[in-house]
Amino acid sequence: MPARQESCCFTGHRPAKLPWGYNERDPRCVRLKERIADAVLLAYQEGYRHFLCGMAQGCDLYFCEAVLALRERYPEVTVEAAIPCPTQADAWPEAERDRYRELVARCDMETMVSDTYSSTCMQRRDRYMVDHAMLLIAAFDGTAGGTRYTVEYALRRGIEIVDVSIPTE
Repeated sequence: MPARQESCCFTGHRPAKLPWGYNERDPRCVRLKERIADAVLLAYQEGYRHFLCGMAQGCDLYFCEAVLALRERYPEVTVEAAIPCPTQADAWPEAERDRYRELVARCDMETMVSDTYSSTCMQRRDRYMVDHAMLLIAAFDGTAGGTRYTVEYALRRGIEIVDVSIPTE
């Protein structure tokens, strides 16, 4: 297991909470992806080498793609897919399921946090990531939900948080 002091995790919203939904060609989404990539590069420059991703639709997948791109430049980077349960992507649209499977396959390690779906498995995944990292990169707009839970949990745990603001215009 990589050292916690070299580990960074991520939290962010799913498409339903993003102003552009699933339209990743929207200029706001393009800007957010650039901000995530910049934050990932900065984390690397500060010594972070292991990146944990919760593999949810939307911002999590953007983060995973940014870290995998970073790993192409810096092969010492490792990526861990922190998956809440085996059925996480089962109800997603086919293209998103394919994207998810391809990204998980490219990760260096996969941690299945719960053996089956439960009402708490997503929070367990979020706590797992924060508990194994010293930095949280967050794409967070302040609304209630899993991203807010993760940010608040990280604050209680004393984890440094980098906010990559979600473009609204």
